[in-house]
Amino acid sequence: MKVGVISDVHANRVALDAVLDDMPAVDALLCAGDVVGYNPWPAECVDTLRDRVTASVMGNHDRAVVSGTAFKFNSMASAGVEYARDELNDLQREWLANRPTSTTACDGRVRIIHGHPDDPDHYTHPDEFSSDLLDDKDVLVMGHTHVQHHEVYDEGIVMNPGSVGQPRDRDSRAAYAILDLAEMTVEERRVEYDIEAVQEAVREAGLPDKIGSRLEKGR
Repeated sequence: MKVGVISDVHANRVALDAVLDDMPAVDALLCAGDVVGYNPWPAECVDTLRDRVTASVMGNHDRAVVSGTAFKFNSMASAGVEYARDELNDLQREWLANRPTSTTACDGRVRIIHGHPDDPDHYTHPDEFSSDLLDDKDVLVMGHTHVQHHEVYDEGIVMNPGSVGQPRDRDSRAAYAILDLAEMTVEERRVEYDIEAVQEAVREAGLPDKIGSRLEKGR
């Protein structure tokens, strides 16, 4: 069974389209949260993923949009949250609001959480990866850090597919992964997309310029 794994789309439709076009045929598609935030296509990204994902969870930006609270977000993040609130219709907001904090997929073999099994808002960086995080699952999928990484242990796999819409591992290309549950392997993949088109859309939407400029640096 081959599974497409994505996370942190952050309303970047151009990057999401590039990833889905590049992705080989898979048996399931999993999303580790933050469909919205930052970039100017929250409605389009929600519509695309609600029709395609097998399982998904709520990220902190998703929660901020549907809860009406920006928490302690910086100005860029707050602007993206406010923009998404204005752009989403009731059905799109309802889908986002119904995402669980944690879920399982693929006959219970895979657990998906945005940040950490014990704290969905914790940034679990690669140096914190451990087989202890797996509990009784074969695979743990996390997002939130925007850093693509995975580790294979005797007990299973801990992975972060990286960010589709705003990578922060100094690689500007959109990130995703292919999980092979038969072979218990992960293929980390990157794909080029039109960053300049996103930057122009950010400006036209009146969002902070840095949202677009940081994309070319991958951080």
